[in-house]
Amino acid sequence: MQISKPFSQACENNKAPILAVLQEVLQEASHPNAQVLEIGSGTGQHAAYFAPRLPWLNWQPTDQAHYLPGCRLWIEEARAAGANNLQLPKVLDVLQPKWPELEMEAAYSANTAHIMHWPAVEAMFHGLGQRLPAQGYFCLYGPFCYSGQHTSESNESFDRHLRQQDPGMGIRDLDILEPLAKAAGFKLTADHPLPANNRLLIWQKK
Repeated sequence: MQISKPFSQACENNKAPILAVLQEVLQEASHPNAQVLEIGSGTGQHAAYFAPRLPWLNWQPTDQAHYLPGCRLWIEEARAAGANNLQLPKVLDVLQPKWPELEMEAAYSANTAHIMHWPAVEAMFHGLGQRLPAQGYFCLYGPFCYSGQHTSESNESFDRHLRQQDPGMGIRDLDILEPLAKAAGFKLTADHPLPANNRLLIWQKK
């Protein structure tokens, strides 16, 4: 059975604004073969777009096993076009103790924290806290709320929709994420507003 290449319009819409921030933040991860772990690569569109535009980094996409066949189509296409710094996707379930073995300098994840159940969000921060070096960055993109307040009516509606689908999902509150991140050894160094009421949170390992 032939797999069709998956497509996310949201990824197409947000990839350029996210990249502009990543190019600035990840300049510091510039030693040869610095590796970035992407958690929850989904379709693979972000990895395929970012890697050739961040040529000083090695980009490692990951996701749960059932997403990898579609993701791989985007990755292989980008590699064939010359993105030699883009690795083939690997399986990663943050709730499992075994993570891909690589010396990562930074990590990136988009639109995962509100889809993951809370134990998985905790596991993501905890796992990265164990594996990222001091000063390493974790760049987390998505919608967030602040002190219980949504940043837009559309985000509030989206949050309600998520929780109706699955009570374990929902837009995360920065006031709750910060203590979790601190316990994992991270501090919030930047909070970038991006289009469509999304944010790119930059956490740095202490």
